[in-house]
Amino acid sequence: MKKQILFIALLVAGGIIAARTILHIHPPVITNDSHSEGVAGTGDPSKTVPEEGPHGGKLLIGDGFEVEVTIFEDDVPPEFRLYAYRNGEPMPPSELEATLELVRLDKRDAFSFTPQEDYLIGDGIVKEPHSFDVVVSATHDTKSAEWTYESYEGRATIIPEFAQAAGVKIAQAGPATIKESLTLHGTIVKDANRVSRVDARFPGIIKLVTKQIGDEVTKGEVLAVVESNESLQTYEIKAPRSGIVTERTANIGAVTSDTPLFILTDLSSVWVELSVFASETSKLTAGLPATLRSPDGSLTADIILTDFLPTATGANQARIIRISLDNSNGRWAPGLRVLATVQLPSQDVSLAVRTAGLQSFRDFTVVFAQVEDTYEVRMLELGRSDGDMIEVLGGLDVGERYVSANSFLIKADAMKSGASHDH
Repeated sequence: MKKQILFIALLVAGGIIAARTILHIHPPVITNDSHSEGVAGTGDPSKTVPEEGPHGGKLLIGDGFEVEVTIFEDDVPPEFRLYAYRNGEPMPPSELEATLELVRLDKRDAFSFTPQEDYLIGDGIVKEPHSFDVVVSATHDTKSAEWTYESYEGRATIIPEFAQAAGVKIAQAGPATIKESLTLHGTIVKDANRVSRVDARFPGIIKLVTKQIGDEVTKGEVLAVVESNESLQTYEIKAPRSGIVTERTANIGAVTSDTPLFILTDLSSVWVELSVFASETSKLTAGLPATLRSPDGSLTADIILTDFLPTATGANQARIIRISLDNSNGRWAPGLRVLATVQLPSQDVSLAVRTAGLQSFRDFTVVFAQVEDTYEVRMLELGRSDGDMIEVLGGLDVGERYVSANSFLIKADAMKSGASHDH
């Protein structure tokens, strides 16, 4: 038995060591392949590290001239800007010709440059993620150079066996049906059509009161007896309807006035008033099904939405939907706060991913795309969601494979790389 435990322990330890060995995170390394003799950086590429240029970019050193590569994104979409130097001193951008190619996991982006002010500007947007191999070609006078360096972020390479053992699931991005829902807040209120005011017919002194607040009454039942001031005869105050005494001002010895003696309410049916923000009104129409529930979930009911009431309320200009609710069991008490989950019409979208695959990365919501054994962030622009699937408006293409479950493991490994969004 002890041998078996020792064997299992060795297997676990070996698995941990193997997992650490399997994970291969790319560090930011620059290599240099120059067409000119004497260009800095030739030799062992693994030992070449890019210098930081005066503008915070990557300084590529050639034979008698240098190129600084930056990505500028202050108040503009990300764009490449190149700064030219001759033996360390700035030179006019018009004296440099350059092209740049980004080699991504699954495609290539090419840029050409034109002089502008004191730099050369690229002719396109540098799309996220900013994770790629960069190939820069430049010519100054009769001298040419080409540099290649890596600039990776949010990327990790994991062999399939480990990914499978870690429970990483892969799905293909594509069309989906979004079954979106909307949760509304509301309140149970009395049905105004079922509220009755009970008054004295003639002024007088109240001689008898038979009911208290909360008492149930039936139609025709005596609620009080009043002695008329004029005839000195007594007469009975009877319930005009069945219901519950919800208000009472009548007390023995008091003189009747214009104030109602009782308020009777039939609570066998109540109203639920749902509040809808102005931004949500366009999503709702009469006839949509919804599930009503109390905050603790102990009470539920199926309801159908009606039209909005004609006026808006409150500082937020909310619209109200009022729905009759059966309350024969008496459990939906007026004043109770409720929630209503409305099932919106299903929507077919051309591209969606599973919400379980979403992660946060920098200021973005992302998924990790899979290209062979490598995983890399894809920054998403998102639309409608039903909790299971979410519409993708940008950042991912139809047919791309992405991590749909346990993506936090990929994120953790990618974040260990130390590669940053640094230009």
